[in-house]
Amino acid sequence: MPELPEVQTIISDLNKKIVGNTITDFWSDWPKTIKGESLAVFKKEIIGRKILGARRIGKNIFIDLSGKKTLYIHLKMTGHLLVKSRANFQFLISNFQSISNDQISKSKKHDYFGNKVNQYIHHIWYLGKNKTLEFSDLRKFGKIVLDDTKKISELKEIKVLGMDAMSPEFTLEKFKEILEKRKNTPIGIVLMEQERISGIGNIYRSEILFEAGIFPFKKTGELSQVEIKRLHKAINKVLRRAIKLRGTSDSDYRDTAGAPGSFQKILKVYRRDGKKCKKCDTIILRKKMGQRSVFYCPVCQK
Repeated sequence: MPELPEVQTIISDLNKKIVGNTITDFWSDWPKTIKGESLAVFKKEIIGRKILGARRIGKNIFIDLSGKKTLYIHLKMTGHLLVKSRANFQFLISNFQSISNDQISKSKKHDYFGNKVNQYIHHIWYLGKNKTLEFSDLRKFGKIVLDDTKKISELKEIKVLGMDAMSPEFTLEKFKEILEKRKNTPIGIVLMEQERISGIGNIYRSEILFEAGIFPFKKTGELSQVEIKRLHKAINKVLRRAIKLRGTSDSDYRDTAGAPGSFQKILKVYRRDGKKCKKCDTIILRKKMGQRSVFYCPVCQK
């Protein structure tokens, strides 16, 4: 599932690429994704609305529209959003026969839309004459909701979210308050509890704990003040670096151009079980924690 860095990458892209565009049409072959109203009503409600901006809360995407309406999109396990220029795509197809094989090969180096992972398009927003916003979702678990902008943050799944891991309000003192309430819980569990800290998932949980040198199964109440400070710093450092590298393409995640992120190239423990630790050469271990796996170095993390 895309985590905070992946969703932030998408938000930044959307704000650069689609703000100011007007929705002229909508298509879907899987209306079950649209919650709360029929496809016909949803389509009628969004056509003609201008896109004002994109934002996020944790792993959730919000696209604000004119008329005080907001689109809420959750990518779930395999979803990602693509922004395409229909004019360019049509040009490529119509002129395919006149382009040499060398030219085609060269152009494909920077065209990720043809990759299989980007081919599971189930929803398309048409933006004017030349652009589309497309929702690719292999397993079709994604979620789309349209509601009043004032009401959207009152949705049950949004209202229960804790403080965003990249919020300026997520201070060291606030972090200590969160941990104080979960003294008997392993820190590896607390970092994944979205109702306490929103945005951190399985990938970054493992990477953050390694960066901080903390054993995932260590009880929160056993952490020293120095360790808490180190962990808070690691959360900020790892997430910021992942955003800079446009996220982790561990599986289906792609950015709005259909391209993979780059953070997977520098992962230190996640999915590296059986390989040597990059710091001490000890073999990285993998264990179940809750419903997910956690990866760690038994020497570097105490």
